[in-house]
Amino acid sequence: MIGRRSLGLTIVLALLALGCWGLLRAYRVLVPDRHGATVTRFRIESKLVGRSLEEIVVAPKGGGAGRPLLVLLHGRGFQPDSYLTNYWFEALAKLGRRAPDLLLVNGGDHSYYHDRADGRWGSYLLSEAIPEGVRRLKADGSRVAVGGISMGGFGTLLLGLRHPDAFCAVGAHSAALWRTGSETPQGAFDDAEDFDRNNVIELAGARSQPLGAAQVWIDVGAQDPFVSADSELARVLRAHGQLVSFHVWPGSHSGSYWNKHIDEYLRFYAEALATC
Repeated sequence: MIGRRSLGLTIVLALLALGCWGLLRAYRVLVPDRHGATVTRFRIESKLVGRSLEEIVVAPKGGGAGRPLLVLLHGRGFQPDSYLTNYWFEALAKLGRRAPDLLLVNGGDHSYYHDRADGRWGSYLLSEAIPEGVRRLKADGSRVAVGGISMGGFGTLLLGLRHPDAFCAVGAHSAALWRTGSETPQGAFDDAEDFDRNNVIELAGARSQPLGAAQVWIDVGAQDPFVSADSELARVLRAHGQLVSFHVWPGSHSGSYWNKHIDEYLRFYAEALATC
């Protein structure tokens, strides 16, 4: 009888331990360790998009004044706070004094960060969001990099192509790219003409060194549906004189793929901003 009671107690304690471990893991995901970084949420009453948008700035440990600025654009269906994870805070902390300030821009659900019928999203990025991020952080506005995942990767490339002298670095991680308008999902563009005006691959082939002096990074998973179009963009950029750090790594269009490479992403931006 005593043995059975002891076994039952052991099982109960084991289940409690597993439950506590699960709760701890959930807590770490929901409330990540910021490693001394300061997160500030604010709103922009955008005249160019015609709505109020919540934005986020992150100052690394030690404060944000005087640091360069990294602008991050989120993917479709996500929000700016999708970057507020343990992976990003840990990678930022590893950079120490080289860590940039972060501006996490709100791109709505499916704006693809370009000027279109429901708002001038590209203009808002350059004329409203980035200047306000610089002001709030007291960042060095002469040293700005822009990067993004999926829809955000499309946005960074388009912004860099439209304004080739504005950024020290342009990074696109699993950029959502298409060769023709018929390939695009509903909502990505207003119509065929809107796609044609903002066709990143065509714009990349329109002139020499299309992204100017910016350092350029493109990566994509080998099983990602965008691997072919992203690879073509890298080829077109190189054919037109642009130096590109291009990587095809194992993985798909997923958080697990991006999380594996966040350290590499932030090292690239930090090094580019340090030499800008």
